[in-house]
Amino acid sequence: MSPTRLLLLTLLLALAPHAGRADPPPLVIAIVEDFTGPLKAYADQMRTGFEMGLEYASHGTMQLAGRKVTLIVKDSQTKPDVGRDKLAEAFSEDHADLAVGGTNSAVALAMLPIAEEYKKVLIVEPAVADSITGAKWNRYIFRTARNSSQDAISNALAIGKPGLKVATLAQDYAFGRDGVAAFRAALARTGAQLVYEEYAPPATTDFTAPISRIFDHLAKEEGDKVIWVIWAGAGDPLSALKAMAPERFGIRVATGGNILPALAAYKAFPGLEGATYYYYGIPKNPINDWLVSEHEKRFHAPPDFFTCGGMSAALAIAAALEKTQGVTDTETLIHAMEGLHFETPKGEMIFRPEDHQALQSMYGFRIKVDPALPWAVPELTHEFTIPEIPVPITNGR
Repeated sequence: MSPTRLLLLTLLLALAPHAGRADPPPLVIAIVEDFTGPLKAYADQMRTGFEMGLEYASHGTMQLAGRKVTLIVKDSQTKPDVGRDKLAEAFSEDHADLAVGGTNSAVALAMLPIAEEYKKVLIVEPAVADSITGAKWNRYIFRTARNSSQDAISNALAIGKPGLKVATLAQDYAFGRDGVAAFRAALARTGAQLVYEEYAPPATTDFTAPISRIFDHLAKEEGDKVIWVIWAGAGDPLSALKAMAPERFGIRVATGGNILPALAAYKAFPGLEGATYYYYGIPKNPINDWLVSEHEKRFHAPPDFFTCGGMSAALAIAAALEKTQGVTDTETLIHAMEGLHFETPKGEMIFRPEDHQALQSMYGFRIKVDPALPWAVPELTHEFTIPEIPVPITNGR
């Protein structure tokens, strides 16, 4: 054989294993959030965090398990029917491999049956109503967001003690009612007592009447008295409470954490206690260090509540795909994600096999006022770890 033919044969043999090999298809992820409406800030934060999470997990390549990531972003407009339709559109027309979404709990609940209908995984972030991974749950639903029980149990542990009398002020929909129900059960275990519940429409701006009813009821109680507020989005019940001077009646105020703009109202309550899902200055780990540093560099502000949540969702997907070696067949994904341990800006989370709720730490805090910051600072008093937060399984599984 001539040297020329020998060289040609060698080249053909070297190229043969690569002949016909195509790049793997892109990984299509749909983000369906309420980019219009009172929770727009939450949705925007979630998207930013998700994109930063993909960047972190892929070391800047925007590829997971060798597959290029394509994001499809849709606005559910804080309308359950729109959220349902947008998710169906993502699965049927955009051929999304999986989806992330649900800002408002009512919208998220409307989306759950669509995931089941199309047999595709939906990671819920940041909606929190217990029923999402409880009574309304199906096996295609995973949630990186904390649920109402995690909020409630950690807050009950943060403020509860024998003899304490508590009234609640909450929004009158799944988020508020599920949250109070979980808080009531958790508070009872601390020796405190929930003596009154007040619910107001989510769009309430004048809190005079509901707060007056709470004052009237607590006036009949003896001893240490607290109003615990559970509120999201528009409206400012804390400022309304401050204006009505609960201290006149020996009443203190407590609440959970919130996004940075909402924490501005907490400055009127130095020493206020509660528990929070996230505050950028609390977790100490390499992922949070990167998130805080990069977010401040790019946006000249620290990351917020749902920036952390969005990043956690992206890191959950990255960990799942590493386990499946890039396979996105739904049954393979579910098998990989049940019991999955993955690292986030909050530290480790675990998808509980029974209901796919992400078990995670929560943070007890006491409010400190720093004049240099426009928001109040939730200073860590105690990290409530996964074993300290006995989240009930309510889906009947």
